[in-house]
Amino acid sequence: MVVPEIIEEKERNKRIIRDLYKAIISKDADKLHLLLAPNLEWWFHGPQRHRHHLIPLLTCTSSSASSSNPFVPHLIEEFGLVIIAEGYDKVNNVWWVHAWTITVDGVITQIREYLNTSVIVTKLRKHLDADDDDACYSSMGHCVWKSKLVDDSVPGIILAI
Repeated sequence: MVVPEIIEEKERNKRIIRDLYKAIISKDADKLHLLLAPNLEWWFHGPQRHRHHLIPLLTCTSSSASSSNPFVPHLIEEFGLVIIAEGYDKVNNVWWVHAWTITVDGVITQIREYLNTSVIVTKLRKHLDADDDDACYSSMGHCVWKSKLVDDSVPGIILAI
């Protein structure tokens, strides 16, 4: 049985990410400042020529006069406090996956951006050391989500959550 609070949190986290993309598209700096931590951690994997596409949009400093937005998600999946969004930018011929980390308070603290990269998400399993309470984590080894918009010619990466 699924607890209603868990469903509410999952829907809340997905709604936060949908609101984020709406704010990016509308260049709503006030909304972005509400959703994003001031010290947002950003990690990038992909071709270097695409390295600085997302950050100017998040900071509303994009100099592009184009009305098209390369980051319209085709799907959004939730894995606890990590939300995965995936899309395709037709103009630049770029597949993208964003992995957003959200605090329990609903603030986005981290973005992992993957461009032209197939992403496989695996769950981590917690192990406790018999001698103390220090925990270590290891991959369970099974895929819980895989990029859906890329083809087999795109290099892949495993994201453990």
